[in-house]
Amino acid sequence: MIHKLSDVHPSAKIGDQVEIGPFTSIAADVEIGEGTWIGPNVTIMDGARVGANCRIFPGSVISAVPQDLKFEGEETTVEIGDRTTIRECVTINRGTKAYGRTTLGEDCLIMAYVHIAHDCIIGNHVILVNSVALAGHVEVGDWAIISGLSAVHQFVKIGNHVMVGGGAMVRKDVPPFITAAGDPLTYAGVNSVGLRRRSFNNDAIREIQDIYRILYQSGKNISQALEVVKAEYGQSTVAKEIIAFIDASDRGLIRK
Repeated sequence: MIHKLSDVHPSAKIGDQVEIGPFTSIAADVEIGEGTWIGPNVTIMDGARVGANCRIFPGSVISAVPQDLKFEGEETTVEIGDRTTIRECVTINRGTKAYGRTTLGEDCLIMAYVHIAHDCIIGNHVILVNSVALAGHVEVGDWAIISGLSAVHQFVKIGNHVMVGGGAMVRKDVPPFITAAGDPLTYAGVNSVGLRRRSFNNDAIREIQDIYRILYQSGKNISQALEVVKAEYGQSTVAKEIIAFIDASDRGLIRK
């Protein structure tokens, strides 16, 4: 199932039932999981680790060296989880010595013309819509959706179940379970629709809404509001996730 007009290095590890289209190039230090489909005109360079049953569409370039002047040729990887779809002309750079790898989870949809830079950590079930650009060291949590034409500053963290509106400039961290929109990017409410689709019950959603009212609508600064959240909700699962995200934030949070 490897087209005769493709260029697959004999040292590459290709799983069972992999299909590789014409004019595709696969380098030596590459691993492709079983059942993956790779279309024509795809370039997969050294360091790529692609999971099972993925789909990679024409024009994509996977595991090119980082666009980072500090990169010194160290051996690093791009790791892509099972059942992830990568559409046309996506570019995913491999890691640097900082993290050693760029990772993309399972069941993700990466739409056309997306760029994922070195050392990014992308969770499971993530959707990056057309022409999203992630700078280096960005972290995106599970089930997050970043809408089209958005750009994310280096080292920014985006939490689980976040929905970022189209054309966003994401310069600050975006905490879990919310929607964010506007310029500058601001808190736009809890992602209730997305949470219901993922089987969060009404009590959990109301609790998340109450927590974000304290964080964003109480008139307190984040440190003061966080102390209130810890006192009133600190033992709940969703509160612990929100608190841990805020405690780990280096760039500060988007604001109301």
